[in-house]
Amino acid sequence: MLLEHRGKRPVVPESAYVAPSAVLCGAVVLGERARVLHGAVLTAEDGEVRTGADVVVMENALVRGRAAHPAVVGDAVLIGPHAHVNGAVVEDEVFVATGVSIFPGAVAGAGSELRINSVVHVNSRLAPGAVVPIGWVAVGDPAEVFSPDRHEEIWERQRGMDFPGTVYGVPRGTSMRAIMARQAEFYAAHRDDRPMEDG
Repeated sequence: MLLEHRGKRPVVPESAYVAPSAVLCGAVVLGERARVLHGAVLTAEDGEVRTGADVVVMENALVRGRAAHPAVVGDAVLIGPHAHVNGAVVEDEVFVATGVSIFPGAVAGAGSELRINSVVHVNSRLAPGAVVPIGWVAVGDPAEVFSPDRHEEIWERQRGMDFPGTVYGVPRGTSMRAIMARQAEFYAAHRDDRPMEDG
């Protein structure tokens, strides 16, 4: 399904394929021969989503563009099932496995490999060709890779990366109630989404 959002419409070249149960919402621009499979969602909230050529976004993956952090996916990238690319840059020839999360402001360098359920944290920069093992967390700029049992070390690197400011636009310590009120208002813009007649 193709949806106009905030006055912007998806752009899908003739060579691309979007499954009938996939959703492209707003300023989403697919590259040549891109494939968006069943249940995947590419949503440009108030920033762009752009893919390069020969990209495959597999079932139930989410790619979200944000104003300060558009989602930019290079050429020849695989985004696996249930992966989450939120306001991040994924450079050329990156393998994003099932269940991977890449947070706003992050960069996955060219040719890197993000294995099942791994994480590239907010504002982190993963070097080209790097590997994040199954379930591990990459954090920092440049990113250091940690096993999930090293929470205190992850937190030490993550603390200064400004997760609440980057993701929600609020300072650390803001109440969840205040964050969710802002989020509810922001996402209310979807009430005005319009299906495209040719989509």
